[in-house]
Amino acid sequence: MKWAALVAWVITAGGGVVLLSIWLRRGGRRQQQEAGNRIRPPLILSHFLLAAAGLVVWIIYLRADRDALAWIAFVILAVVALLGWTMFAIWFRRRQAPVGDTAPAASSNPPEQHFPVAVVTLHGLLAVTTVVLVLLAALEVGGS
Repeated sequence: MKWAALVAWVITAGGGVVLLSIWLRRGGRRQQQEAGNRIRPPLILSHFLLAAAGLVVWIIYLRADRDALAWIAFVILAVVALLGWTMFAIWFRRRQAPVGDTAPAASSNPPEQHFPVAVVTLHGLLAVTTVVLVLLAALEVGGS
């Protein structure tokens, strides 16, 4: 279970890196000052950095086999998931808004609106899978 969690986490991280790179290339760091409902740099960067830190903790857990590390990784992952759901809600709400509903100052398409739907969907499904596998491994369900 713990190795399946590692594989799921690494693949999920790959999708996250793709999304982050799109966001950065499309000018996401400049969104701090812009009006409108957008994914701000502190949110996406916190999500990314905490996910990476949690993955490092998980790898250390696999090496050291200390139960406390599995739970620490799970708690970090739970925070990452909350941040991810927040970003998904911003992205989804903006995609669902009628074209005329945006204010003139926010009329330009934010960088996150260039995310491929398939990548967002796959990243989200893999993220949920990762959370479940990490929880099951921390609970020691399914053996090593």
